[in-house]
Parts: sequence; C-alpha cells; structure tokens
Amino acid sequence: MPLSEHEQRILAELEESLVRQDPEFAERVRSETVYRHAGRYLKGAAVGFVAGLAILVAFYSQSIFVGLLGVAMMFGSAVIFERNLRRMGKAGWADFTRSLHEDEPSGSTGGIEKTVHGTRDWFRTRFLRRDR
Repeated sequence: MPLSEHEQRILAELEESLVRQDPEFAERVRSETVYRHAGRYLKGAAVGFVAGLAILVAFYSQSIFVGLLGVAMMFGSAVIFERNLRRMGKAGWADFTRSLHEDEPSGSTGGIEKTVHGTRDWFRTRFLRRDR
C-alpha cells in the first residue's frame, strides 16, 4: 500500500532533518544494504569456523571438552553462514562477489584483489633483503 501525500511529506521532512543533524550517519544508512550487512556476517562466520577447526585440531587430543567447544564453534558458525547466505539470495551473492574481481568497486576501500596486492607489495618492500 503506497504512502499518502501527507505521509510522504513527513518522511521527506524527517530525512532532511537527519541529513542536517548528522550527515555522516545519513550517508552510512543510505549506502548500507542488506547484502553488505549479510556479507560481513558471512566473513565473520567463515573466520569463526576456521577458528573452531583450529581449536578442535589443536586441543582435542589434550582435552575432549575443549575439542567439543571447537566443534560447537564450527556448528554455530555454519548456522550463521547458512542463514546469512539465504538472506543474501542469488542477487546478493553476485553483488558480494563482484568486489572480488573489481579494481574499484562501489565501496571506498577497493576490491579484495587490490587489498591483497597492496599488502603483498608492502611486505615485499618492508622485509625484502637488500643485497649490497
């Protein structure tokens, strides 16, 4: 059901007020999408799964309880990953993976490739042995 003219006018006034009072927050809200939000959770769940696997492998032979904690972390991370992957859907996944291949995606930080190459170059210049 569409908004009435009065409701649209009130909504526009609220938006203008928000932009005047806190333009940084307004821009952040304007640029945030469900896909980016779910993408952040996907990354965190993947890191949590790997951490749970590392705990399982490292501590299972020493303590079964700590190993089971790793399994629980892996299970929880898998559930979070699956839920957010469903939230993103097919179109969201395409939007999320586009940043893997672009040099300058719509985000301000650049693509993952640019980040990896920049880090690699920094390590090369920082730790490269100089033959003199």
